[in-house]
Amino acid sequence: MRNVRGVLFADYVRMIRANKNVDWARRLTAEDLPYLEQRIDSDAWYPMAAFERLGDAILAEIAGGRVEAARPWGKLSVDALCAAHPSLLAPGDPVETLYRFGVLRSTFFDFDALEVLGCSEGRADVVIRFHMGDPAEEAASHQTVGFFERLLEIAGAKDVKADFAERAWAGDPRTLLELRW
Repeated sequence: MRNVRGVLFADYVRMIRANKNVDWARRLTAEDLPYLEQRIDSDAWYPMAAFERLGDAILAEIAGGRVEAARPWGKLSVDALCAAHPSLLAPGDPVETLYRFGVLRSTFFDFDALEVLGCSEGRADVVIRFHMGDPAEEAASHQTVGFFERLLEIAGAKDVKADFAERAWAGDPRTLLELRW
């Protein structure tokens, strides 16, 4: 069973809690609903399957099915994550920041969800494999784009560009994100 750390799980729960006008019971399973009422421990592990269902519900109800809406949300998540993990950011050094992310990644997922490959000055490739269904995988990949764009920007990178070279949800064997700055 794959798991996600509570610090990320809590973001989804907060977004759902903030939208009280939605009947979340229509979108979530009975086993997911207690997460909306309980305190989410940022250091605890939560099931990736529940994380995926929460994400699918958010995609449908808040983003109106638009996967690209996840990109700005990914950007918004960076500052809070850096505040919680100040060692993540190497100011003025985007490459070192990406290496640090590679080390911290295992504290967020208990599987290889994100793998930084071929990192050098001005470029990096990231393999994304959350192992979710196509809509959730695509949305999470767009969220990941926003995350890395913002992370690189606050680390000092200029003119960050991010493009998918491969997309698992479109039939490729994996999702490969190319980052350039």
